Order: sequence, then structure tokens, then C-alpha cells
Amino acid sequence: MPDHSEPSPLLGRLTTLGDLARLRILRLIDREELSVGELARALQLPQSTVSRHLKLLHAGSWVVKRTEGTASLYRLVTAGLDDDANALWTLARSQLGAGPTLQEDDSRLAEVLAERHTDGRSLFGRLGGEWDHLRRDLFGQPFTSEALFAFIDSTWTVADLGCGTGNAAELLAPFVARVFAVDREPAMLDAARKRLRAMDNIEFLAGELTALPLDDGSVNAAMIFLVLHHVDDPAAAVREAARVIKPGGVLLIVDMVVHDRESYRHTMGHLHLGFSAETIESWAKPAGLTEMRYRRLRPDTQAKGPGLFAATLRRPTSRRR
Repeated sequence: MPDHSEPSPLLGRLTTLGDLARLRILRLIDREELSVGELARALQLPQSTVSRHLKLLHAGSWVVKRTEGTASLYRLVTAGLDDDANALWTLARSQLGAGPTLQEDDSRLAEVLAERHTDGRSLFGRLGGEWDHLRRDLFGQPFTSEALFAFIDSTWTVADLGCGTGNAAELLAPFVARVFAVDREPAMLDAARKRLRAMDNIEFLAGELTALPLDDGSVNAAMIFLVLHHVDDPAAAVREAARVIKPGGVLLIVDMVVHDRESYRHTMGHLHLGFSAETIESWAKPAGLTEMRYRRLRPDTQAKGPGLFAATLRRPTSRRR
């Protein structure tokens, strides 16, 4: 008769693999040897949580650990697992699929790995990365992206649609002739006016994104930053933005990639859980926009939200025959 007084090793392994966070950890360290801090940034989890899971995984012989300097590095080595554990991991990994959460993990992992090559003071620093640190220490972080605005045509008029408190308008206004800052919320416009009171080329307008208080073809470019996920009909907002852009002008959309954080609908009032390239492209033709370019932005490994994309759409200079 089988002895049921001792728990089966299989049950312990099933328990270990029954936690999504541990599966996400194993999935990444199956590909790369990572430190606790790197895993925490890639997974957007507290280091204490990652450490707790790694301790359990290490105790169960799922991962190997080595020390280099002051850092502990972890790796899943399938060759070191017995046949049962290997079979369980193979099954669990196949069932994970490739949903939005895992895609975001991959994107942030790529950024974490890229930081190894540019972080001259980290354990994995390269000599070539020291210049980036020196430059950052001397001049700060934002100057490169801010200086690139100088490429923009200084004669442009730009509409900041859903301007919020004026973050984008503040960066752009010094480089263009005029900015229309449009928002439907009076409190947001009041905050933007206060923030941007020193700039004399910004006009603040109250209005909905689907009924803009702007004339046809009145701007060279329009931008919609992290707003469309709040809009009931984002396709209508894109059509309206296209209306106010001059022929040859451009629309820039920055928003979240498709994700599965359902809680955002309730905690933040999000109506849409991100947008794919296919969705943006489906809005373009009815709006009379072409030359769609969709690009995922590099994730900030210190950030807690989903990944972002930047999409540009252009209004043709003339209709094609």
C-alpha cells in the first residue's frame, strides 16, 4: 500500500509552477542569467517579491545561483533538472503562450540587457559605456531628446490634442511658431496655463477630441499623447485630427501597446487596453491618412505601466487618382 504520510515530490513541483510570477521568472532566466534587480525591472515586481520566489525556486533545485562580486546571479539550467521536472517545465512553458504580459516582459528584458552595455558602473559594464555616464553626470539625462526637437520646422503650428497639464506642449513650444493646447477638462487647462504661463506662443482651447475648436487644415502637425485609451470612439478622434492637419502634415499618436491589465478599466477609467498597429492602421484610411509607421518605444525599466508605442500618420499632399 502506498505511503501517504510524506508529500509527493510531484505535488511540490506542481505547487512551485502554479504561480504565474514564478513562471515568468523561470521563463526569463531560461534565456539569460539575471540578477534579482534585473528580474525586478524586467517583470515590474518588487525586489523583495522576486527574492522570495527565487529562494523557493532555488530550494526546489529549479534554478542555479552563482555569486559575482556582490551580486547573486540566477539561471534555469534544464540539463540539471530530472526528467519529471523537465517535462513539467516544458508543459508549463508551452501553456504560457505569448500574451501581452509576456511580450512586455520580453521588451523590458531587452532593455535591461541593453543597459548592461551602457552602464559603466554596473557589474556588467563595458568600458565603452563609461562615456555615457560621464556625459550624463556632466549634462543630465534629458538634453539629447530635447535637443532633437530642433529638427522640427520652426514655422510649424502644432496642435497638442488632449494636452493635459502641458507636458508635451512645454517641450515643443520653444521650437515651433505656435501651439494650440486643446483639452476638454477645465482643471487640466488651468494647470497647463499655470505651468506654461512664461510661453507666449501657446493658445489654450477647450474642446473634445471628436469636435475640435480648430479650422480645417489649420496646423502642420497634431499630437495625441496617452489620451485615446480614454476616448469612447478613438477612430472618430483620429478623423477629426486629420481634418485640422494641412495636406502634407503629420499626426503623432503615443499610447499603450495592447495589454491585459483589466484593473485599469476600474482604477483609471481606461476604455481601451492599448492599441495594436493593425488597429491604428484601420483608422488611417477612413481618416484620409497614409504612410503609417508604428514603433514600440523603449521601455523604462523603472516604470510600472504597460509598454508604449509611437505611431505617425501623414495627410497626403494631394489625392491619388
